[in-house]
Amino acid sequence: MNTTEKFYLPVDGILESFNSFTGHRFLTAHPFLHSATLTPVFQHTKVSNLSKTGMGIIKTVKGYWRGQDKRVVVRRSSSSGNRQVSTDRLPKSSVDLSELGQTKSRNCHRIVVLGAPRVGKTNILRRFLGEDYEEQYEPTVEDFYRKLFHIGGEAYQVDLLDASSERDFPAKRRLSILTADIFLLVFSLDDRESLDEVRELLNEIKAAKAKLLKSNHPMRVPAVVCGNKADLDARRVVSRSEVVKILGEDVPFFETSAKNGIGLEGVFRALATLGGLPDETSPSQHQMIPILSYQSMCISKRGRRRRHSRGLSAPCAAVDPLARRPSFTSDLRLVLGSSTKHKKPEMCQIQ
Repeated sequence: MNTTEKFYLPVDGILESFNSFTGHRFLTAHPFLHSATLTPVFQHTKVSNLSKTGMGIIKTVKGYWRGQDKRVVVRRSSSSGNRQVSTDRLPKSSVDLSELGQTKSRNCHRIVVLGAPRVGKTNILRRFLGEDYEEQYEPTVEDFYRKLFHIGGEAYQVDLLDASSERDFPAKRRLSILTADIFLLVFSLDDRESLDEVRELLNEIKAAKAKLLKSNHPMRVPAVVCGNKADLDARRVVSRSEVVKILGEDVPFFETSAKNGIGLEGVFRALATLGGLPDETSPSQHQMIPILSYQSMCISKRGRRRRHSRGLSAPCAAVDPLARRPSFTSDLRLVLGSSTKHKKPEMCQIQ
């Protein structure tokens, strides 16, 4: 019995389902798909065409969904730790001001943050980066941030290394100490042991820097000390006079609260003073802009004459979401290179 039965390819249903999920209607505009929905196919003579057409549509839908998934993965994988990365289009790589010819070596600084766990180091850094206080605590393994400034016609680059986990790795911590230009030491006013740890860190920094520079004299460390959690006054166990007695009067000390912002303005200005940076690097003194806007501004200003570039715009800054800590090999070369400016270095400076 040679009976011919007609079958219609349910393309309309597939397209409607696809459009309801994606919100796009570009598939229905394809003339081939329109013809496929209107042209009958026969069981015997057109079965191969039906399979090819149906599979083609399915592959198209799967390919689109896979493309959407990849976009989501890229957005998620670009974030690290507590770092908030915008879903906007990002540069292809980290913004290096030296490559753009927009900064000088004296305008590039690395701030290393050290202290006991749970004292508020991450939230202090969040404040400096222009972000909000985060109530939920998550232990920090290691975070590296880069904030770029454009102030008075000059570009500045500040790298921040939160080296919390390195307290258990002396050689790694020593390398971070030797590559730092400025130190931010944080303890909690409701935890006396965290103050003792800051005292030990301060002594370790002095010894490491003196060994690097082959100096037999006590060194003054470019460090700022924060007694954080000043908002918890009822639980306070450390007084200001006790801090000065333990750490000395030559170390800038501020009582701060990362939660409500108490004392942080003074901390950021003290860090700027130690690094020879403008006061406008303090978060309250500049405007935050997207990284792409900052990159475009630097490129456009590079072509202008220097005498016309100063004072063209208000102080602004951007956080580079793609910045990553340089390799340990690069840091070690930096340490060995800085030591040769004074005397011949030892075999290994981080032991």
